[in-house]
Amino acid sequence: MDTRQLGKTDIQPTVLGFGASSLGAEFRNVDLNECLQSVHVAMEVGMNFIDTSPYYGRGMSEVMLGRVLPEIPRDSYTLCTKLGRYAPDHFDFSAKRVEESIDISLERMKVDHLDIVICHDIEFINSKEALETAVPALKKQVEKGKVRYIGASCYPIKALLNAIEWADLDVVLSYNHYTLQNDMATQLLGPCAEKGVGVMNAAPFTARLLTSAPLPEWHKATPEVREVAKKAVDYCKEQGTDIAKLALQYALAHPGFATCISGSANPDRIRQWAAWASEPMDEAIAAEVKKILEPIHNWHHIEGLPENNDTPTNPLPTNLR
Repeated sequence: MDTRQLGKTDIQPTVLGFGASSLGAEFRNVDLNECLQSVHVAMEVGMNFIDTSPYYGRGMSEVMLGRVLPEIPRDSYTLCTKLGRYAPDHFDFSAKRVEESIDISLERMKVDHLDIVICHDIEFINSKEALETAVPALKKQVEKGKVRYIGASCYPIKALLNAIEWADLDVVLSYNHYTLQNDMATQLLGPCAEKGVGVMNAAPFTARLLTSAPLPEWHKATPEVREVAKKAVDYCKEQGTDIAKLALQYALAHPGFATCISGSANPDRIRQWAAWASEPMDEAIAAEVKKILEPIHNWHHIEGLPENNDTPTNPLPTNLR
């Protein structure tokens, strides 16, 4: 599987990275044996990047990885975890909790160092204050050899642009913002390149919006957005293809993003994604799908504190409101 350079780090992740959020049963009930097998399959098909967080399954994702990672050579993969968010309404970016969180993640996953540690979901709090506290504490962990690189992640692009101005970061992680429906994450590429900050993308399917699967109950897409997305799904079916395949290939294609992280606790799904990643994208169908999705281009929802969010853009035409 192809790799790309991640900013100024010495990391070259595969273009498709393994997201371990599903191991924490974040989206559905999971089979524990399939969870463990999924990690092995991800490595077998060529992925070399694993992304997790103590928030995923409230520790379950890291614990599950700890059942598998000791069986995999440590130098064969990059391990990225997060800190700061531990439950839906529990945030703690204090220096003391930074140190504790890293030690707990190391113990859970049974590794001796973390390649990347990311300040997680900074849009829900005063992100400037959180970074001013957490990043110096993280740098101390870098000096101790427990952490190699430091980053930040959140939903709003505005908050990530602020983060790279306020803190000395190595990487940022954006999700849902470089897909067939939304390209707002491209706003990060210029400023991050100037600072040598690596940019990672995640969630190419926009939490199933760009698939034929039913949306989860918590999905924030409006009825109008769902209606337009369904038109794109149906068009792909008529063309004899799966919109999920197109969505994944589209997200992987942009050279500005070092990796695209997608997660599943289904080994067969991971094999399917790897196969799709190796095939050329149908440019004509992709162009038509983007036309269908134009009425909802860059639609996004509010996440976290209002002041951390992007201004709504490109409202739906009158006939779709």
